[in-house]
Parts: sequence; structure tokens; C-alpha cells
Amino acid sequence: MRKRQTTSDTTDTSSTAATLTRGLEILRAFRAGDNTLGNQDLIDRTGLPKATISRLTATLIKLGYLHYDEQLGRYSIGPATVSLGYSALSSSAVVYMATPLMQELADNSGVAAALGTRDGTEMVYLANCRSLAPVSLRLNVGSRLPIWRTAMGLAYMIEMRPELRAALVEDLIEAQPDQANKIRDLVSGAEEFHRKHGFVGTFGDWYSYINAVGLAFRPTDGSPLVAITCGGIVDVFSKEACLEKAGPELVRI
Repeated sequence: MRKRQTTSDTTDTSSTAATLTRGLEILRAFRAGDNTLGNQDLIDRTGLPKATISRLTATLIKLGYLHYDEQLGRYSIGPATVSLGYSALSSSAVVYMATPLMQELADNSGVAAALGTRDGTEMVYLANCRSLAPVSLRLNVGSRLPIWRTAMGLAYMIEMRPELRAALVEDLIEAQPDQANKIRDLVSGAEEFHRKHGFVGTFGDWYSYINAVGLAFRPTDGSPLVAITCGGIVDVFSKEACLEKAGPELVRI
């Protein structure tokens, strides 16, 4: 006979889930390029109280997910977190198969190619390949990009189911109401661009000096939706190069 769940059991489960969620929020506060973070950084980025931060970081340090530098009084990502992330990427068939094709794309275009997927309202790099050109975007695995202003993010949104895309647009507008018109315009513009060219292009929408093309796809092994992008600074990667060379090459890949 299955044991009946008591109110105490439910409370304990809810408390454990809340603690786990907050602990993950602390780990997610670290971004690509962050060597260390202090207590105040974690408070600002998570919105959690100081006492909660202190309690959870102590547990994360004990488990190896965070490292604490006594001299600096700052935290860094621990070996357990690195191992977890490495295991996920090294076992990904999509990353394994896409990387040599992305390197070919980067070499042929003279810029950089990347593979990424969605994390909330951002895109996160899963793989990145650069050409040997002296000027290239210096983004790495783990880098995070705004979903609605980048070729990678907009390409991803175009491949989402319409009802999910509409819900995401509303979430983006709720988070940045002053950008509502621009968000809608960029998403609808990306849909039109994709219908015309078969890929998505952004020209100065993220940073004025960056052009990029992107295309999303659903891996046949059941992995989540991902997007591949190719981008660089306008002096090296012109709009014409995007439309006539890199975009069609991205579709072929």
C-alpha cells in the first residue's frame, strides 16, 4: 500500500525544492567572463537576502560547486560545476557533429560561428569556432546573448511553436516594457526575413558594428531546439557577405 503523503511531507518537499532553486540561482549568477563574484554581486544578481546567500554558498562550497577565496573574500565556480558542464557538452551528439561544420563555416566566412540554445530570455553558447582572421568576436562557450536582438536568438524564436513564441514575446515585453515596439518589430521582421531568405539576418540590431546570420533546427536525436549563427564586425563581415555567402552556406550546413 502506498504511503499517504502528509502535510509535513508536502511542506518538506516544497522547502527542499525552494532551497534547490535558490542554490541554482546562485550558480546561474555566474556569467562568461566572471572570474569571481562577491556577496554583494550575488545579492544583486539573484535578489536573495544576504543570510540566504551565506547559508547556500556554504553548502555549495562544501559540495564543490563553488570555491571561496579567503584572501579576496570572493567566490568562483568550483570543480563539481565545471565537471557537470563538461559532461553535458562532451556527451552532446549535436555539439560533436556540428563543431567541424561550424569551423568550416568560420574559415570560409573569415569570422566566427557558434551553436546555442535558449536559457530563459537569453541564448547561451554551447560551442564556438573562430577563423584565423585577426579580428573576430571574442565570445566563448557559456556566453549569454539577448534573445530578441541577436541572429541566434531570433532564429531560435522563429522555429518555436507559434503559441510558445507569442508567450515568450509577452515575457520579454513584461521585462522591458519600454522596448515593446522594438521587440515586436524585430521578431516580425525576422519572420519576414526568414520567409524571403531561408535564414535570419541582423545588421546592427545588437551592436551597431556587428552583422550576423542565424538558423535554428531540431536535432533528430530528440535534443532541444538549437541555433547556429555566423557573425562578425561590419568591416570584415558586410551585409552583402551575409546575404550572398554566409547565409546560404548556413542553410547548406
